[in-house]
Amino acid sequence: MELNRYFIRLAFNGTAYHGWQIQKNANSVQQSLTTALTLLLHEPIELTGAGRTDAGVHAWDYYAHFDLEHQLEGSDRKNLVFKLNGFLPEDIVIDNILPVKPGANTRFSAKSRTYRYVISTCKNPFLAGYAYYLYGKLNLDLMNEGAAILLETKDFTSFSKVNTDTKTNICTVYYARWDKEGDELIFTIKANRFLRNMVRAIVGTLLELGRERITLEDFKQIIAIKNRSDAGGSVPACGLFLANIEYPEEIFI
Repeated sequence: MELNRYFIRLAFNGTAYHGWQIQKNANSVQQSLTTALTLLLHEPIELTGAGRTDAGVHAWDYYAHFDLEHQLEGSDRKNLVFKLNGFLPEDIVIDNILPVKPGANTRFSAKSRTYRYVISTCKNPFLAGYAYYLYGKLNLDLMNEGAAILLETKDFTSFSKVNTDTKTNICTVYYARWDKEGDELIFTIKANRFLRNMVRAIVGTLLELGRERITLEDFKQIIAIKNRSDAGGSVPACGLFLANIEYPEEIFI
């Protein structure tokens, strides 16, 4: 029997969680949502997410999918969203439940993902936990020259966590840029896929460029060497947001 597949669109504040993925002896977004769905739908639910997130990372736009034998009509889905938001903690919010075609997968069907990293150049109590406070002058033009190099890069081994289960470190970056908004510096990067810890490692290395501790040629060499230890340190997770996941329109019913 063919099952009915549904995408859940949600957002979460990652501060209290050890990432999306279910882990032993640690809070996860996946565990919280799986528990809620199983209780409200009165059957065991297996939930598959769009990908892992590091502990403390936030998501404005995240997707997970699950299968059901019975079909959820529009009113049923709307009612389930309402019940889920009443059941889940305040740091997880369900936006929508969408029927999709069989075989659609929140991880593998994604066309692109967009991340934003927020740096506060002025200590702000209202950004605590949502931005990396960094004091000191940065050369933003140089950082954007470095970001432009990422669009020409294919192998991102230098920015990947070591000993992962990925088969390839090849990624295609569509957009990468720093922008200044008041006292905030915001790095936006869009790619077809991301490696574990990739964005935080890229930001850490671009900050070395912005502090003028390395040159553009050094940055290119770091990429070419394909050794994580030669790149900059990973910046704190609190400033990282998964901002958007894009899917082909044809997978939705």
